[in-house]
Amino acid sequence: MEIILAVVCVLCLCLGFACIRYRAELKSLYRQLEEVAAGSHIELTLNSRCKPLLGLCRMLNHVLQARDRDYLQYDQAEKRLKQDITSLAHDIRTPLTGAFGYVQLAQECSDAEKRQHYLDAVERRLRELEDMLEELFLYTKVTGEDFRLSPESLQVLPLLGECLLGLYARFQEAGTAPAVSFETEGFRVMADQEALRRVFLNLITNALVHGTGDISILQTGNRIAFENPIPEGNPPNPEQLFDRFYKSDPSRRKGSSGLGLFIVRELMRKMGGDAEAGLEGGALRITLCFPEDSRGDRPV
Repeated sequence: MEIILAVVCVLCLCLGFACIRYRAELKSLYRQLEEVAAGSHIELTLNSRCKPLLGLCRMLNHVLQARDRDYLQYDQAEKRLKQDITSLAHDIRTPLTGAFGYVQLAQECSDAEKRQHYLDAVERRLRELEDMLEELFLYTKVTGEDFRLSPESLQVLPLLGECLLGLYARFQEAGTAPAVSFETEGFRVMADQEALRRVFLNLITNALVHGTGDISILQTGNRIAFENPIPEGNPPNPEQLFDRFYKSDPSRRKGSSGLGLFIVRELMRKMGGDAEAGLEGGALRITLCFPEDSRGDRPV
């Protein structure tokens, strides 16, 4: 009996010491969590070898690390958004300010020829502003959760021809011309007609605004490549070219929202394809990659 009592007493003492030690560990963990709640980024630690307590500590550290990552991503996204809004406001203000300036010059000018020159400049600035606002509207539409496409079997060459013809005046202004070469004239894809039209218009307009020479459009297999020479000294970064609001020109002087190529890739991906970019011998090449089942004269 005495032996049993002695064993029970020893066990009680052991349990008591264990409870005191665990209580101390929990108090230490509580104090560390208070520091974390106050803004500290310390890693929680314990001196205990108790597996459940160590498991709890590891789990809490995982949760805190995930929270810190989420906060960092949110903070970076918030900063990028502010930068994008600032850049967009600058882009919109630039042609608007220019238009107001030319309007004032036209009002003060008595020479009919010069007045017409100023009014033509106003029209160009307002057209730049219209293009930017249209791209901004399309961006909000394309990135919306309820955005839907209506794919159908389309012959590509006639649609591309319509887009080129619609920009004939812009080609004349730039003093350039398109060179179109299709491996298969009857090349067809499953795509939304208006979405594909917007893709072509954005790529052609991008080449006219930022390029320095004639535009080449080449179809091979299930790919269509748009290529044009670019100015020397400040080439675009192909890895960033499709980023939202990206511009290779740090002065941002050309009338562009920086959303055109972002919209191109978004629309291509929503149609089951993709868009790629690369630099080859002083020229920028943007390639539209259609699904592998795109083919020639037969309907898709």
